[in-house]
Amino acid sequence: MNADIKAVEATVRTYLDGLYEGDAEKLAHVFHPTSALTTARDDGAIQIVQRDAWLDAVRNRPAPQAAGMQRDDHILTIDLVGPTLALVKVKCQMPPRYFTDLLSLLKIESRWQIVQKVFMTETQGT
Repeated sequence: MNADIKAVEATVRTYLDGLYEGDAEKLAHVFHPTSALTTARDDGAIQIVQRDAWLDAVRNRPAPQAAGMQRDDHILTIDLVGPTLALVKVKCQMPPRYFTDLLSLLKIESRWQIVQKVFMTETQGT
């Protein structure tokens, strides 16, 4: 397997571990400082959260692991677009919320980092 694909996969696995464990430091390591998270709210407006504000929210909420939630996350696709750009689609959950994330990664100073997360949330049971 291509070394860059392995490195992208390792970055995304660290992201998924950080989400499940509620480990903001792991997440900070894989998200570029200028990155943001973008979604469409229920009212149709676009919501953009800067990385550091999101990390604060992660630090101040119960971690799925600590709450005893079942872990169920998957890397669905890795598209190595070129030597410095990759797009990754993942599924993860914090029941009753289920997420699909599209992660844009750039290779910056020889390290793959998430520079943008665009996601949608589905809620089960509502």
